[in-house]
Amino acid sequence: MAVPRRGRPPVLEPVTFPIEVEEFLSFLRVERGRAETTLAAYRRDLADFLRWLGKRGLVVTEVDEDDLVTYLGYLDATDAAPATRKRRAVAVRSLYRFLSAEKMVGADPARDLEVPGVRSGLPKALGEDEIARLFAAVAGDDPPSLRDRAILEVMYGSGMRISEVIGLSSGDIDLAERSMRVIGKGSKERIVPIGRMAKDALVAWLDPDVRGSLRPRRPSRDDDAAVFVNLRGHRLTRQGAWGIVRRYCVTAGLGDRCTPHVLRHSCATHLLDHGADIRTVQELLGHASVSTTQIYTKVSTDRLFAAWESAHPRARY
Repeated sequence: MAVPRRGRPPVLEPVTFPIEVEEFLSFLRVERGRAETTLAAYRRDLADFLRWLGKRGLVVTEVDEDDLVTYLGYLDATDAAPATRKRRAVAVRSLYRFLSAEKMVGADPARDLEVPGVRSGLPKALGEDEIARLFAAVAGDDPPSLRDRAILEVMYGSGMRISEVIGLSSGDIDLAERSMRVIGKGSKERIVPIGRMAKDALVAWLDPDVRGSLRPRRPSRDDDAAVFVNLRGHRLTRQGAWGIVRRYCVTAGLGDRCTPHVLRHSCATHLLDHGADIRTVQELLGHASVSTTQIYTKVSTDRLFAAWESAHPRARY
């Protein structure tokens, strides 16, 4: 009896591994002593990730957490076995942990991803009571404290990426209209609103006597235009902004659960919790595709079911 032929596996596009990925694989081989079979699996899994990046015009060192959440969604939609999807997600997370430790990227974009279940790769939003604790941790009326409060209010109030916040210049903010011009990924421009609390914080920080007190001896044009500056008066860096957020998170007792990424996630989740339309949230966060924003609807649905189960008299078993 003739044996039916199996279908041929798909022909995959060849992948050129960037030096950063090759260094990671070398680290696994030399310093971690991983077996050749394990290294081969990492190489296959990272090749899949690099193909995905290539189709979207992305490079490995410029990926942010939104991109990784979208990649997890892509994995979830494939017909690969759950174990394969999980392994690929873990490989990507391990790559960015290495790149961040070696200073090849800034903050680790995979830090807050829930990888173990792949399908549950959802952002971990803070509760509204935890957000209140975070803002209560910013005490004082000195210039650094006023700056820090404004940074936190803008991040949580608008859901802006940390790179977008530090990129703000004075001409981007219209306090009278309560709006900000944001330059997002791919140099795409969008307008986001300024909430009441964020406006009050910005007014206090941008007071000439406050903002002007942090001025370098030899300011550049960019330093003068920057909305947020460091204690020496130069435009705040990504690492500097990250450190500010982390410091207050620790003070508020939130520990490792709170990062700039988490503030962005919390903004989106709380908007949906309170009835915002998903397309509105997509526009606010600057997501290119609504599929990226849809990850937050699962978070809100989970909260809805949890609240229903704890409150409805016929919900409990």
